[in-house]
Amino acid sequence: MQYQSSLGREGLVDLALQQYFANVDKKDLDAVLDCFHDNAMITVQTAFTVHAGKENIRRMFVDFMGAWETIVHRDFTCTVDETNGRITACFTAELTDNDGNTTVLHNTNFWRIRENKFQEVYIYMSGENPLT
Repeated sequence: MQYQSSLGREGLVDLALQQYFANVDKKDLDAVLDCFHDNAMITVQTAFTVHAGKENIRRMFVDFMGAWETIVHRDFTCTVDETNGRITACFTAELTDNDGNTTVLHNTNFWRIRENKFQEVYIYMSGENPLT
């Protein structure tokens, strides 16, 4: 199914990197959730995990943000399909727990945009899934 989006290249990159990842790193749950359509879905492909609907996505982020002292997403490479409202980002995720232990993941996210919010997110992770 194809969704409608009025975002151009810059708007798609801004949605993914500034509105989403920057707010995940700040642990700003409300700003992160504002990026998602009400019936959005996140699928962690490499862990066979699905979070469907905004309330399930909220619970996932509450658990994720609570499990890590610091969250840093960096070194982004984005590919944008503005005609179809899609964006992909390859990046490094650096997660540090309360004891100072660091987990580094090399991930790729694929987003399908609907009405300028995330409708579908597909995540591929290089290590163990922290989004449970």
